[in-house]
Amino acid sequence: MDELVKDFVSVVIPAYNCTPYIAQAIDSALGQQVPLEVIVVDDCSTDDLPGLMTRYREEPRVIYVRNEKNLGVAQTRNRGVDLAKGEYVAFLDADDYWAEGKLPLQLDKIREKKAVICSTARELMTPDGKLTGFVLPVKEDLTYRDMLRQNHIGCSSVLIKTAVAREFPMHHDDAHEDYLMWLEVFQKYRYGCAVNQPLLKYRLSNTGKSGSKLHSARLTYRTYRYNGFGRIKALLCFSSYALYGVKKYFGFFRKRGAP
Repeated sequence: MDELVKDFVSVVIPAYNCTPYIAQAIDSALGQQVPLEVIVVDDCSTDDLPGLMTRYREEPRVIYVRNEKNLGVAQTRNRGVDLAKGEYVAFLDADDYWAEGKLPLQLDKIREKKAVICSTARELMTPDGKLTGFVLPVKEDLTYRDMLRQNHIGCSSVLIKTAVAREFPMHHDDAHEDYLMWLEVFQKYRYGCAVNQPLLKYRLSNTGKSGSKLHSARLTYRTYRYNGFGRIKALLCFSSYALYGVKKYFGFFRKRGAP
């Protein structure tokens, strides 16, 4: 495999039937003032994603590839990581987007802290793309113990060393594949950092894995089990997750329900 390019970021966007919003994600990545490439991996979309991607045919920083068969989001992200030529990988889901300056701030932070992974705070937006003003903050110094209690990291906020992403590829689409990866990374490296600014604009969804809180809860318990935890430890971690989750979203749902 070719040597990775220092101080270069490979943005990995898994894509499936996302033509209404993926251009906003791609454009927000291209607007970051750092050397980068944007790798869009199409997981056999049935909409006109190939047609939409023709608008980027003259943009050398955008690489578009299409899976031969549907692989699921974990393996689709892994394929993007395998194609990456940058020292760092940044994950971005097709229905989210970044604020200007996200990657420069993260690169400064991850170098300063000598960490292998860096996230950011996120601002929630409605399924139709309206920003809510509700921000989920993040601790600027994260430990493995923090991550056991709750998944503090939004996948689309992550900047990670490419070598580490390849060391711990995502797996188990029947769980929270991103949280499982973070746990494995933190088990080895023990520490991560974050920029506590809402640089990720995160779209709420009624159809994704986190759309149904009960379904998401089942996936979280399964994540702990896949991480090798026994039933008791998995239940203890899950209890912390449930309590934190209620606290995390209470203000948002109270605000939405207010007259």
